[in-house]
Amino acid sequence: MDAFLQAAVEEAMQGLREGGIPIGSVIVHDGEIIGRGHNRRIQKGSTVLHGEMDALENAGRLPPSIYRECTLYTTLSPCPMCSGAILLYKIPRVIIGENRTFLGAEDHLKAKGVELTLANDPSCISMMEQFIAANPSLWNEDIGEV
Repeated sequence: MDAFLQAAVEEAMQGLREGGIPIGSVIVHDGEIIGRGHNRRIQKGSTVLHGEMDALENAGRLPPSIYRECTLYTTLSPCPMCSGAILLYKIPRVIIGENRTFLGAEDHLKAKGVELTLANDPSCISMMEQFIAANPSLWNEDIGEV
């Protein structure tokens, strides 16, 4: 597995250890992680702290030119909210751990010119399948289905 995707998986596992939803993300610029995060909606009582949003928040305020040179790694296909942030900051590349358990707004990202790479990583798939089976109501809340 790619080292940056592995870092996103580690973030997801940290979220699970904290009692949250196991989705992680890292933002990479010039071969360095500049932001990392995991879904902390449960932990923080937040409506918006998905893994990608947390990684952006933790990257801090940066010039738009930096984001335009980044790659975002995420363990799960980005939802419409996170896809909107990717488009807002013009992040050109997204590496997706898996989209079998949830297919986010990939078509929208592609239509706007974002380069997507799907890893179909077995550990990402297994982690989400196990979480969803054990916590269907939390999962449905996270994706706005409740």
